Amino acid sequence: MTQTSVTPLIGSEALAQLLTGSDVVVLDVTVHFPPARFDGDYRPESGYAGWADAHIPGSRHVDLMTTFSDRDASLHFTKPTAEQLSLDLAAAGIGVGSTIVLYDQGSMTWASRLWWVLRNAGINARVLDGGLAAWTWHGFPVESGDEGAPAHSVAPWGVVDLDLWADRDDVAAVSAGTSSGTLVCALSPEQFAGTEKTRYSRRGHIPGSRNLSAKSLLDDNGLMLPATDVSVRARELSASAAPIIIYCGGGVSACLSALGLVISGYDAIKVYDGSLEEWTADPTLPMVTGIEPAEGDRCRES
Repeated sequence: MTQTSVTPLIGSEALAQLLTGSDVVVLDVTVHFPPARFDGDYRPESGYAGWADAHIPGSRHVDLMTTFSDRDASLHFTKPTAEQLSLDLAAAGIGVGSTIVLYDQGSMTWASRLWWVLRNAGINARVLDGGLAAWTWHGFPVESGDEGAPAHSVAPWGVVDLDLWADRDDVAAVSAGTSSGTLVCALSPEQFAGTEKTRYSRRGHIPGSRNLSAKSLLDDNGLMLPATDVSVRARELSASAAPIIIYCGGGVSACLSALGLVISGYDAIKVYDGSLEEWTADPTLPMVTGIEPAEGDRCRES
């Protein structure tokens, strides 16, 4: 499959039609992530219980805390190795001809995360616009219970690497101005400025960053804004240096911003996988607080 053969988003009505066919794999990839009560308060929780309570008929829950993430990495939700990705795809019953639809019970961030993992491997997947909330709002049925559709055994995949990830050295070089690129923080303006508690070691943003909150790309119903509206929100990026490197706290919300930008026609996008969990853990790497423009980042560094 090639990346360009399907659009990354799918609406609830279109998914309902797909479910009447065969070889459709629908995965609930919800992870619950409570707001930080104090700096460093990191408490991700599996979304399995919510899936068992109510889910799209025929869907299965995949726990991104242990699946489609590198189980041996020191950071949370790290991109999987090619070998692990191949095995996880096979275990989920996803074959080369499968139609893959991803959703979550939140704001599409977790579905977008797995979408980006698969996109980097050259595998098409689609994200349900608005997630489970949109599905139920449209009046489509849900099931309960802890037995999802069975995962049929398939042969392991041969995956590729399209180099859609950035690492700490890439980000440090762009931040220092020694490498071309544009840093974009997908966290809220308050997180960007450092005025809210953080789940990570230090507050603020990486020097030289611009702020394009992932949540700002959604409408009041949790649906992705039209491509033209996303382009308006991202207009400062249109003439920016490539690549656009998006980060957040742990490389998850950044994937929602990447989804919005891809739909709006942007390319040359990378996601900083380690994001602030990795960056803030190293006291030698600077952080900036405040809302000064990226040029110069004249606010306090820490």
